[in-house]
Parts: sequence; C-alpha cells; structure tokens
Amino acid sequence: MRGRTIVVILAVAAGLGLLTGRFVLPPPSAPATPKVTPGAAASSSGNSSPMPKPASGPMTNRHLLTAAEFRKVGLSKPIYVRDRVGDGNYANAVCTGEKTLGETLGSYGAHFRGLATSKDTGNDDPTTAANSENQVAREVADDAGSRALAQNFAERLLLEEVPCQSEPATHWIYGPTHTIDVAADITASWMGVYDGDQNTKGTAPRGKEPCGGIAVLRNGSHYGVLEVHACLDTAAMTRIVRAAVTRL
Repeated sequence: MRGRTIVVILAVAAGLGLLTGRFVLPPPSAPATPKVTPGAAASSSGNSSPMPKPASGPMTNRHLLTAAEFRKVGLSKPIYVRDRVGDGNYANAVCTGEKTLGETLGSYGAHFRGLATSKDTGNDDPTTAANSENQVAREVADDAGSRALAQNFAERLLLEEVPCQSEPATHWIYGPTHTIDVAADITASWMGVYDGDQNTKGTAPRGKEPCGGIAVLRNGSHYGVLEVHACLDTAAMTRIVRAAVTRL
C-alpha cells in the first residue's frame, strides 16, 4: 500500500510538471567536499609568508644582493663580495653614455657591490674584477628619499637602456623588457643580453636564451641597477632579479 501511494504521488507531480512546463524539485544536498576549479588559487592557510613591505630610509649593505642567490641558480665557484660607497659607472655601455650615477641623477653616495669569482679587483674600483670574465654581477643602489622620486629615477634609468635594444648586426644587444611585480611599489624591469653573433638583424633573436643581462630595480624609496655578467638564462635571471628587488 505504501509503495502504491508513492507511485501515485510521483505521477501527480509529473502531471503538474507537464501542465506548468517545469518540474519543481527539491534543492540538491550540499556536496561532502567543496569543488575546486582547475587553475584557481588555493586560499591562504595562514602559514604563507607575509607580503614584503616597500623599503624606506637609508640604504645599507644588507639591501644588496648576496652571493648565496647565485649559488641557488647553479654557480658553484666561490664568489667574493666587494662593497664601496660613492659615485661611479652603473651601466658600462656606449649606448647608455657610460655616465656615472652622479652625472645622471646627482647621487654621489650610492652603494656599489661587486660579486666576482676572483679576489683580484680593478685598479680604480674594487667592485669590478681585474679580469672581466671573473665578474659575476655588479649592483648600484641608493635611497631617493621618497617613493615618487625612486619611481622617477627608475623610469629614467630604464629609458637609458632602451637604445641598447637596437644595435647594428654583429654588435651585442639587449633583448625585450621583462617586468617583475613583487608587490605594490616593489618592481623590477630587466633585459637579457645577447652576443653579437646572435644579432643578425639589429634586434635580439627570437626564441633564444640570453646570457645574463641588466635590471632596473625599485623598492619603496630605494632604486638600483643590477648588471649580471654571469651567463644566466631567462629562468635564472628572473629568479636573481626577483631576489634583488625584494631584498632592496
């Protein structure tokens, strides 16, 4: 009897559905586990590292890139660090004018750091290796006094490098600009460098990996230029530049 009653109820419900043009069904029960959309970011569990805060105040050596970061990308040779404060070249290339930071921005007390695989340094600048083949990287950074001025300086320094993206065939050349945004007011732009034998049309070759490069960094009121002489590809350059601007 009970089964027959259920059948009658269902038949009546079906008839009503046909008359009204739709079925009225009970809402589905909640799934036992929440659905996950492929590619969606997982929610924070509270254990993730906090976002870095933009820098402010005077520059110190602790804001500069360390040798440990280069070991993380595969450089196995010992790396020696040399620091100084003052003025000097920050991008030794004819296409940028070979000016000093003081001549470009009026900054005469910037922090310079050279990283090299040899203890032998240049005669006039301890942050440069006596033999250029031993130079791993060189960073120049300073505090602009405000975030707005640091942004202005970074934009000017980046624009100075743009002419190096177009050079006569057989001349070394910079590739396209890559941007890394770590957080608000913590950003970097970098260009890979290509040897002259890869420059056949006056521009960087497509689909080829760079061999090091140059980056312009900005973190709060701090700004800087990082030249990577070690032959790093895109993935390694991205990691190094991100580490540098986060530390800055």
